[in-house]
Amino acid sequence: MSFTIVEQATPRIHRSELAVPGSNSGMFEKAARSAADVVFLDLEDAVAPDDKEAARRNIVAGLQDIDWGRKTMMIRINGLDTHYMYRDVVDIVETCPRLDMILIPKVGVPQDVYALDMLVTQIEAATKRSKRIGFEVLIETALGMANVEAIAQSSRRLEAMSFGVADYAASTRARTTVIGGVHRDSGVLADRDERGDRPYFWTDPWHAAQTRMLVACRAYGLRPIDGPFGDFGDPDGFVAAANRAAVLGYEGKWAIHPSQIELANRVFTPSEAEVVKARRIMDAMAQAAREGKGAVSLDGRLIDIASIRMAQALLAKAESIAGQAAASHEPGRGASTP
Repeated sequence: MSFTIVEQATPRIHRSELAVPGSNSGMFEKAARSAADVVFLDLEDAVAPDDKEAARRNIVAGLQDIDWGRKTMMIRINGLDTHYMYRDVVDIVETCPRLDMILIPKVGVPQDVYALDMLVTQIEAATKRSKRIGFEVLIETALGMANVEAIAQSSRRLEAMSFGVADYAASTRARTTVIGGVHRDSGVLADRDERGDRPYFWTDPWHAAQTRMLVACRAYGLRPIDGPFGDFGDPDGFVAAANRAAVLGYEGKWAIHPSQIELANRVFTPSEAEVVKARRIMDAMAQAAREGKGAVSLDGRLIDIASIRMAQALLAKAESIAGQAAASHEPGRGASTP
């Protein structure tokens, strides 16, 4: 391990992040009763310019009046290049103690986060706010991706990053057919087989960007979250995209429709089989330690101290999810408490 120790962000369960337009207050109660881990009330893309002020008032009332249970509550503010942003922050942070986090869109440079940090710090001091506001940033432009490592170190309030694939595709001029989906022209043509055929394999056009953001997050103690999948009528496509992100090491995914919440929770909850295997790794390494060994084989594969770290992380996540599910009576996905 490096001698440099990176402080980890405030721990939160973050499997599913539900987007709710601030202009549609009729959806707030349903969101509060949903199984989403995180809810963000949106003031940006989902709200028309003429509705911005009304949406802000709706959110203030919703955060004050609705029982949101154990959910992490977040607002997505308007961009720093708009005149809406400062009132989003001032009006809501000053009056809503229930607010946990602010989602900052289209972050391009570390100074964007610094500016919000300064404003929120002043509000917290002036109002004697007891609960510190956390930040999540959206990496959704070429500029943001080019500066993602510096952005990841920009504020002690920063907890998470989301990959905003739609605006990222627009920023990079990428060809896309559906928000968060793949493209048939993104593929690899294999060599000819014995029959002369050349199989074609689709690839993921977002893999490189997702990986770079993931590494920045993990290097600096943040939670990497995958962004939206636009076709909410395609649950299989959503699950496939979520699985690709989970394999990389992402902690969760956005849900732009209530039907996607359960899918995200299921994908990003360790399965019973994974929990059992992690326990067996821990048991095997404990036995190896008693025998004075630094490594041991399990099921024909070598396991060592790195295996312990992975198993410990998985078991800790499963335990945290199981505890939250028990508290909220939410059915889990076989993630029994280790």
